[in-house]
Parts: sequence; C-alpha cells; structure tokens
Amino acid sequence: MKRSKLLVTYLLMLLSFSRLIFSQDKEDEYRTIVNHAFKVGEKLTFDLKYGFVTAGVSVMQIQDIRKIFGRKTYHITFDVNSVPSFDWIYKVRDRYVTYVDTQGIFPWRFEQHLREGSFTRDFSAFFDQKRGKAKTSDGTYDIPKYVNDIVSAFYLARTFDYSKMKVGNIIYLKNFYKDKYYDLNIKYLGKEVIDAPAGKFNCIIVEPMIKEDELFKSEGSIYVWLSDDSLKIPVRVKTKVVVGSVDAYLKSYEGLAGKLTSKISD
Repeated sequence: MKRSKLLVTYLLMLLSFSRLIFSQDKEDEYRTIVNHAFKVGEKLTFDLKYGFVTAGVSVMQIQDIRKIFGRKTYHITFDVNSVPSFDWIYKVRDRYVTYVDTQGIFPWRFEQHLREGSFTRDFSAFFDQKRGKAKTSDGTYDIPKYVNDIVSAFYLARTFDYSKMKVGNIIYLKNFYKDKYYDLNIKYLGKEVIDAPAGKFNCIIVEPMIKEDELFKSEGSIYVWLSDDSLKIPVRVKTKVVVGSVDAYLKSYEGLAGKLTSKISD
C-alpha cells in the first residue's frame, strides 16, 4: 500500500516536472527567419539630397554580434548627419542603435539620440519579448511578441520575399515607440530602375506606412527602393519633411552578404 502511494506520488512529481520543462521550452522558443539579405560587416552609405543640394550623409552599419540575455544579436547603428555647409540651415546629428536577434530578426534593445537644430531627444527601450513588456527610459509598457523598432523593422523587411507579391499587397508589422505600439504596414508598389551614385539598379518599391516618423519629422509618405535581389539593400529613400522632401541615394556599400545581381551598371 505504501509502495503504491509512493509510486503514485513519484509519477505525479514526474508529470509535474515534465510539464514544467515543456512549458519552459515552449516559452523559450522563438521564431527563426531565413536571412540571406545581410550580415555582420555590412556598411551602407547614403547622400542625403534636399532638392539639388547635398544636405547630409547617413550610414547604416552592422557593427558586430553582441549577446543580450544569452541571445546573439546584430549590433546595428544608423547615423544621420547634415554636412557642414548645411548646418547653418538645419543641423542634424542623429544616431539610432538597435540590437536585433540573429535568429528571429526582432529587437531586444533600441536607442535613439536626436540632435536636430535646437531639438534634442534621448530615448531607449529594452524589449522583453518573452514577457511582452517594453522597458523604456520613461516607463514600462505592454507589447505584442516580435514588436519592432523603426530600424529593426527595416532590416526585417529586407528578408521578405516580394517576388510573388502584387502591387498593393501589404505586410503587417507592429512598431513600438515612446509609450505605445502601432501598426507599421509595408505596401508593395512594384518595380523601377533607379540611378544612384553607387550605380544603376533594378529595384522594388515599398511604402512603409509610418504614423510617426522619427527620422526627419515626416509630413507625408515615405518610399523605399530596394535592390531587386536577395540582398534588398536600399538604393533610394524618399521622405517628405516640414518643407519639401529629402532623398537618400546609395553612395557606397561594403561587406554585403552576397552578390548584387540587381546592379545594371556603375
């Protein structure tokens, strides 16, 4: 009788332990996204045109691999600077930093440091993707799993397959900024050939439908031309600002994950 009770107790303990292990494994599971678009060492440099004037330079770079909570992440920086000759009109010294999970292409941490004219802002957020919380410099907020920041969303969009999409098709994402998350939908608009300082490229066109743009205080739509190949590097970005628009054209690139088969000529 005692042995029977002992056996039942043992089995119940074993069952409970098995459930705990299964639950932990399930919680620890994260998505895996196949990525042939970018790797550590990629550096993209852009000329920022305001009308016919070169107003600034921006650099997007995957610096290295960093570990956050035991997860490997891409350490990505994005700098936007006005050139000295344009500083007297509107001086910009912006930096964005994001740490993107190498396996699931979602962010763990985001930083924003804005210096635009007399305006300054410093913001940071840690994304607890397991518990669904964004811990920011201003407070803690609920988030959906795999929520993006503005920079990580761009890199995620480069991993998508647009080859079977029709004009008007939309990819639905979620983006977090300040104290809330909102829709960040990406609309596919077709194809076009684009001339840039880095060469002439066959491109696909997408429109990120951003409600609040942190790059240049957007007053309208943003359009992105991505190379029509497996890398999908940005060749041109058009953004409306308070007065007019800013166009970013690819000036140079290095450390790519593969060959730019979309390039037509230098």
